Amino acid sequence: MTIYGVNPRFLPAGWRSDLDMFLAERAAGMNGYMLSQRRVESVMRLQSLSDRDLAAMGLKRRDIPAFVFEDVLPESR
Repeated sequence: MTIYGVNPRFLPAGWRSDLDMFLAERAAGMNGYMLSQRRVESVMRLQSLSDRDLAAMGLKRRDIPAFVFEDVLPESR
């Protein structure tokens, strides 16, 4: 996976564990790594935004995994 312009060292601490927990809770029996392979870049790019930029998009940092995976792992209602 090639990611241009986003350095994981500068992302908020714990972003990967938050993503892993999201997938563990919602993707039981699914290969989360394969599912997330193409979406991790989206998560990283969103994590690199400021809280203000995220708010302008109607997002909070904790909402990023659900936003990125909403088409394949919809929230249970």
